[in-house]
Amino acid sequence: MVGEIIYTEKAPKPVAPYSQAIRCGKFLFISGQLGIDPNTGKLVEGGFEEQARKIFQNIGAILEAAGYKFNDVVKVNIYLKSSEYFKILNRVYEEFFTETKPTRTTIIAPPPIDEALIEIDLIAYRDD
Repeated sequence: MVGEIIYTEKAPKPVAPYSQAIRCGKFLFISGQLGIDPNTGKLVEGGFEEQARKIFQNIGAILEAAGYKFNDVVKVNIYLKSSEYFKILNRVYEEFFTETKPTRTTIIAPPPIDEALIEIDLIAYRDD
């Protein structure tokens, strides 16, 4: 194995053969996250904003488990089910990326679960 597998109970358990995250040297690679409540294993109810916020909360838990913070994130990939969610995404995004603004790609593509409206993966880096 090239890196260290990162796992926390505070984020959803992987539902397929992948890791929540892997640290390789100073880099942390977080797998695609959906708006799943780690306590129930189900998508949160309410719609796009609730799913997006839950994803960022789950990502925050994974970052913390690895010793990273949102300020350490350098690249974010976002997959939206529809472009209609773009403005809401930006509003929720700014709640979590308050100091630094990482590079970002946003793609219109359906997430792997029909009811999911958004999926996010990212890369973080710590230089210490």
